[in-house]
Amino acid sequence: MWGVIPAAGLGSRIQPLAFSKELLPVGTRRDGDVERPRAVSEYLIDRMILAGATRICMVISSGKSDIVEYYGGSVGPAHVCYVVQPVAAGLCDAIFRALPWIRPEEEVLVGLPDTVWFPEHGLCHLDGGGLSFLLFPVTHPELFDAVVTDEQGRVLEIQVKQAGARSRWVWGAFRLTGAVMRALYDLFCERGKRDVYIGTLVNEHLARGGSARAVRAGEAYVDVGTLHGYREAIQLLSGATG
Repeated sequence: MWGVIPAAGLGSRIQPLAFSKELLPVGTRRDGDVERPRAVSEYLIDRMILAGATRICMVISSGKSDIVEYYGGSVGPAHVCYVVQPVAAGLCDAIFRALPWIRPEEEVLVGLPDTVWFPEHGLCHLDGGGLSFLLFPVTHPELFDAVVTDEQGRVLEIQVKQAGARSRWVWGAFRLTGAVMRALYDLFCERGKRDVYIGTLVNEHLARGGSARAVRAGEAYVDVGTLHGYREAIQLLSGATG
């Protein structure tokens, strides 16, 4: 199983930093008997590994060599590789940069490296064989991609940063097969690669007869891409470890 992590963003909401935002220290980890700072992206990688990922593809910009230096070629049991997104062209473009290395039958996990969420095993709730989203309840869904579903968990619409969103459940990660990823990429190309957010692309996928499911298994979700979010993450982790 693959884990694809789009990490090419500029991080302008939390700058200035002297390093990539994905390496922002948030909480700590144990390294033998020593307690060390923990990069925010480690939380996502750990959750992907818990769900079965054995290969991690990090999509980075050309200026983010510090991420390569930090992670090297492996994290625990998972091998790590890197793909460069030449210019910042949005989330969809970043995710699809990993497509040439993924076979149609393989399962893929996708998440955002500047987030912290619980439960740690949340990705294990997503079924394989299609496209499924892990949902989290938030207070301000208009700041995220709110997912509207029916009673059976079928995705009806993803409302991208929309005021008055009809759902307080937002996606924090998703799972899909390589074949579905290829189909979404073909649709992305057909639409002139204009989709910045995955939500608008999935909405078109649904409109054309495609399907997606959503699981409301998330409990807490924090976007660490802002100073306010950083403070929220520290509080969340304090509660989880306290």
